[in-house]
Amino acid sequence: MQIILYGTRGSIPVCESEYRQYGGNTTCIFVRVRDCIFILDAGTGIRNLGKELAKCKKTDCPNVFLGFSHFHWDHIQGFPFFLPAYDNSREFTITTISREAKFKNVKNIFKTQMRKEYFPIPLEKMGAQLNFLYEDSDNFSVDSINITTAEHNHPGGALSYRIEANGKSFVFCTDVEHGNSYDERVLELADGADLLIHEGMYTKEEMIDREGWGHSSWQQAIEVAKLAKVKKLIITHHDPDHDDKFIRKQEKLSKDLFDDVEFARDKMEINI
Repeated sequence: MQIILYGTRGSIPVCESEYRQYGGNTTCIFVRVRDCIFILDAGTGIRNLGKELAKCKKTDCPNVFLGFSHFHWDHIQGFPFFLPAYDNSREFTITTISREAKFKNVKNIFKTQMRKEYFPIPLEKMGAQLNFLYEDSDNFSVDSINITTAEHNHPGGALSYRIEANGKSFVFCTDVEHGNSYDERVLELADGADLLIHEGMYTKEEMIDREGWGHSSWQQAIEVAKLAKVKKLIITHHDPDHDDKFIRKQEKLSKDLFDDVEFARDKMEINI
């Protein structure tokens, strides 16, 4: 299982020089298992991912699925700039896997995003065949790859994902507010995972003034990793006000609390 992070920033992209080490693109994760590709979220990072996928032959990546944690702006704003979606020889399955009715009409979300008031090209004119699939279940399987989701606490709702294949497991959990305890749904989903990518937008000190904002501290991400007994932790969804110097300091502190932890960087690659 190959995992590449194309976007690791939360809320809004940043591009100043002091953000170059960890990157400034908003959330987008590439996962490849054999000839199946899963793209989780379509923040601005999907633009660079799209340029790379456009170089590949369709036969090299015949099955491409786009899944979403939720549909806040920083998780969909890159979609209109996803180059392969303008190639009429390509086909994509855009899916949500959830029993929650609020996520059913995904096509309408993207049609609205690409109305003429917001973008010059409407969704139906992009070119590629876009198949919108709603799975009224918490589980979905394709080519012996199992995807499980769990809803977690975030304004408007959000989903965590677990992808399992070949005896390995990867969990993605972003935009989650645990509060005074840890969300049991997240702990169950992350149990024993080889890799957990969990948001840690704030420090525990910053969280005092951010109750109800829908996010976690990086210290909470570490506690989730400990409780779920995951092997490796990547902390992502960095606050746009946290520059490289600030994040380096937090990353150094985090290594005293968990054996295998890193703070996410754009283009970071992990193989499990």
